[in-house]
This record gives sequence, C-alpha cells and structure tokens, in this order.
Amino acid sequence: QVQLEDSGGGLVQAGGSLRLSCAASGRTFSMYAMGWFRQAPGKEREFVAAINWRGSATYYKDSVKGRFTISMDNAKNTVYLQMNSLKPEDTAVYYCAASFRRTSDYQYLREYDYWGQGTQVTVSS
Repeated sequence: QVQLEDSGGGLVQAGGSLRLSCAASGRTFSMYAMGWFRQAPGKEREFVAAINWRGSATYYKDSVKGRFTISMDNAKNTVYLQMNSLKPEDTAVYYCAASFRRTSDYQYLREYDYWGQGTQVTVSS
C-alpha cells in the first residue's frame, strides 16, 4: 500500500505561481514514477506532468511546457509541481498519482495505481 498526500493549492491571480507537493509513504521502494493530473468542473481528468522515480525523465502536457516543472526529492519521497505563469484555464483540482509500472505511457490514467485526495487550484483573471 502507498499513501499519497498532496497539498499546496490555493487561489492565485493570473500570471502568479504555486508549488504543489505530494508526499508518498508506505511501499514506495518499488515505485516507478509519479505524476500530476487535473480535473476541471464538467471535464475529464487529464494528464499534466510525470517524472520517473530517479528523476531522469520528465513528461509534460503540451499546454504547460515551459510554465510547469515537475521534480522529485527521493530523500523525502516527495514530488513537486512548480507552476508559473498560471492562467485561468489552469483552474482545476490537481491530483498526484503513483505508478508501479515500467512504461513510457505515463500520460495515461490507467498506468497509475494510487491517487492523492486532490488539491484545488484556482486562477483568477
């Protein structure tokens, strides 16, 4: 079992920044990757970014490239999502997720085994 606790959401003006955190506990030693997804009201959950456990490979949704940065602190079993130049369309509940699968398809929800409870990000115009 793995427990994920995500945090760091809030209300920010357009152009502002937030940093999300996701702390993993439990059976993390066999984890392959962690990711961030988001879900806006009335929309499906979508991929935002992912990173492999060693931190050597990262993946991003096209619309966040250059604005968001995912990083890993293995000593703390924590993944971060630094979000800069935020836009109103980034408003959503953000969820972290953990994958125990060796794959290159980390942009798909089906590749993840555990999920955090979600943290709300609201960007005002």
